[in-house]
This record gives sequence, C-alpha cells and structure tokens, in this order.
Amino acid sequence: MTKKQKGFTLIELLVVIAIVAVLSVVVILTLNPAELLKQARDSNRVSDLSTIKSAVSLYLADGQTTWGMGMTTCYATTSTVGTRCGGYFGTQITTTTTAGAAVNGTGWVPVNFAAISSGAPFSLLPVDPINNGTYFYGFAATSTYNAFKLAANMESIRYSNGGSGDVETTDGGTVTTVYETGSMLTL
Repeated sequence: MTKKQKGFTLIELLVVIAIVAVLSVVVILTLNPAELLKQARDSNRVSDLSTIKSAVSLYLADGQTTWGMGMTTCYATTSTVGTRCGGYFGTQITTTTTAGAAVNGTGWVPVNFAAISSGAPFSLLPVDPINNGTYFYGFAATSTYNAFKLAANMESIRYSNGGSGDVETTDGGTVTTVYETGSMLTL
C-alpha cells in the first residue's frame, strides 16, 4: 500500500505567486500612492489658505484696519523664492521678504492676529507641507483698499492647471499656474 501525500506542487505554488504579483502591480499602478500623497498635500494647501483668508477677514471685520504694507511686498513661508514670490503675484510686486510662523505680526503673514478681540484664531501660521522654492505659501496686501491675496502652487495632477479638480485656473485669479484666494486676486 502506498501512502498518498497531500499538498501543493511546486508548479501550483509558482502560479499562485505569479497571480498575486500581477494583482499587486495592477493595484499599485491603479492607486498611484505618490499621486495620492500629492493630492493630500494639495488639499492641505487649500485648507490652510482658506483658514488664513478667514483669519485675515476676521482681523479686518474686528476693526483692525491698520497694516503697514504696500503693494510692492510679498511675504513667503520660505526664503528660496524669486521676485514676485516666484511669480505668484503680478508685476507690481517687486520685493520678497520672509519670516517665521508667529501670529503677532512678525510671521510670514505680517498681520497681528493677536490683536483680534477674541484672540488669534491659531497659535502658529500654517506653512506649506513641503515649503521649498517650488511649493510655498505667499501673501501680498495693499493698505489702500485693505485687500489681500494668498497663493500656493499645487503639485498633484488632479488639483493643478487642467486636472479634474483644477483649482489653479478656476479660482478667479490672474495667475493660472497657482491657486489664489483673498479679497483682491489681481495683486
């Protein structure tokens, strides 16, 4: 009497491993984790600029109408930007200055949020998730109209110019390669 062994043959195991490998590659290519991370950072950028826009609007609505900035200065979250905050703003913006994340008027948005009667809406100003010479937040304002503009560059295919969730060309601003928000998008 011969003993019959139960189990998988080497060929069967190799076929199953090959099928699992092919399915894994298909899932990774479909999901594209690098693009999903870019989309998450872009979503964070839109949210951060919306928060800052609301805070500046609150500052102005609270009666804090003095900010000593003119239309020739842009402020950025990093010092590695070129003129006009890397092209985020129009030709009238010529000077680029940078600062930290303080909310007392010495941060990269030179608005004293601590002067708001209910207090600053955040403890530190948000900065771009990457914060380098390509991806950073920019701010410019005019004391003439108490108007301002915030801008950021999107990195994902979805949120960039021409993508399915394009926020760069549909934001109403004058620069079609960055996301712009604020009360005067022509700065």
